[in-house]
This record gives sequence, structure tokens and C-alpha cells, in this order.
Amino acid sequence: MPDYSDVCVLIPTLDEAETIGEVIESFKDEGFDEFLVVDGHSTDDTREIARAKGARVVEQSGAGKGQAVREGVGYVERPYVLMLDGDGTYRAADADAMLEPLLEGRAEHVIGDRFADMEEGAMSTLNGIGNSIINRAFSFIHGHDFRDILSGYRAFTTESFDRMHLTADGFAIETEMAVECAKLDITTRVVDITYLERPEASDTNLRPFRDGARIIFALYKLAKTNNPLFYFGSIGFGSTLVGLLMAVYVAVEWVTQNVSHEVLAVFSAFAILLGVQLLMFGVLSDLLVTLHREQLRRLEDD
Repeated sequence: MPDYSDVCVLIPTLDEAETIGEVIESFKDEGFDEFLVVDGHSTDDTREIARAKGARVVEQSGAGKGQAVREGVGYVERPYVLMLDGDGTYRAADADAMLEPLLEGRAEHVIGDRFADMEEGAMSTLNGIGNSIINRAFSFIHGHDFRDILSGYRAFTTESFDRMHLTADGFAIETEMAVECAKLDITTRVVDITYLERPEASDTNLRPFRDGARIIFALYKLAKTNNPLFYFGSIGFGSTLVGLLMAVYVAVEWVTQNVSHEVLAVFSAFAILLGVQLLMFGVLSDLLVTLHREQLRRLEDD
């Protein structure tokens, strides 16, 4: 059995009484002995069951999965963290594959790819489409293909986590972690895992439309510091396009109807100028970010 004495199993929970006990037991059977459950004010017996199974239980001071993860890592005293949900959808049997890159020094952050082996019924069609869109958007915007950035099965060093600047309180925490890995060049590996169907008695805390919108917004907002050319360029392109379309309308009205739209003409010129300036700002910002990363690499090499 592998030695997991340097690993803490971190489980953020909210009303997981139906599954948390079995989850802890399954990881105990794999050789884990340190469990930290950060509970988001459950109204069922989640905390009591987790304590009875030998886990250290902390009731989070705030709300949301992201806040629970950030607060929980602060309590961890071991160098490695294995993070997963308490809903019984992740297998303890995959823990060794998740931790191997870390323990061998080949990675600082590991993501479990749920799509590699997904049990039938584990993810709805709507969630599957949303995940696919978000993963492709992440790859396009941030230049890394982590295959499943929304996976809740993670393994990472506490040192790499401390380097991240994380602010998300809800389910956008996984997106933020992926962006920080890309931005800070944290060595990241993706491993295949099996994603199980949620037990019938366990209710999901995820709201697809609300949380999906927040994740997409976070993905776009975080491009400001990781890919400023895309962030400012997209806004600039939109502004320029609106200005050009408005200018065409003003010109057509003047030629065909002899009607002048002075206000619209001024607004279209303003939109075009603003758009071009944002595009230029995006190019300059991208150059500065590239130079900054190169300087950091040189400092690390020295």
C-alpha cells in the first residue's frame, strides 16, 4: 500500500450526510489517515458523521465551495492535498494515479479528467454541453488544454496553492485554479479517472445556469491578467464593429434619404476610436505580460 503520510484529504461539504461516511471509509481503505472536512453549514448530519469516521471537521466561516477550499487549505499541515467532493462521485481507487505525479516530483497540480471514463447518468446532457463549451473557451483564451477544468478531483502541493491568487467563493474556484496554473506556469498534469453517478439520495448543490454563467464570467474576467490581448482585444473589436455598423447606417441614410444623424455620427466615431485604442492597449499589455513572465523565469533559473 502506498505511503500517504504526507497527504491530507480535503473534502468541502454541504448536506452530504448520505455519502460522506462512505467516502471517508473508502479512502481509509486506500491507506489515507488525514481527513479535513470543511462544512458549509449543513442542515443534516454531515458534520457528525464525518467526525464519527475520524475526520477533522471545520465549519467554514463564509459560504460557497471556493471559500471553503481557500479556508480549508489554511488548516492543512501536510505538504500535499487531495481534494474531492463529498457526494460519492469520485473513486478512492483513482487516488494513487492522482497523487503519483506529485509524489514523484513531476507535477505541482493534478486534475482528474472525468470525461476519460464517465459512468452513464453521471452528468446530464446540459452539464456535458456546458462543460465542453467552458473547456474549449479556456483552451482558446488561456492557451492550455487541461481537458476538464471543472473537475472537483484535484491533487496539489500546498506550496503551489499558496502562490495562487484565488478570490472565487462558489463553483468558479476550479476555473480560477486552472487559470492560475496557466498564468503562473505551475506544472500541471491531467490524469484519467472514473466519474460515478451521484447516489439517488444525494442532491446536487450545483445550479447549471446560475453557476455556469458565473464560471464563464470568471473565465473571461481572469483573461485580463493572463491573456490581455484577448480580453481588451475582444472588447475593442466589439466597440469598433458597433462604430462601423453605425457609421454605415449614417452614411446610407445621408445618401438615400438626405437625413443627417449628427449624434449617431459622433457616437460611431467615438466607438471606433475607443475600439482601436483598446486593441492597441491589448497588444501593449500582452507584450508587458510576456516580458514579465520571461523575467520571472530568469529569476527562477538563477
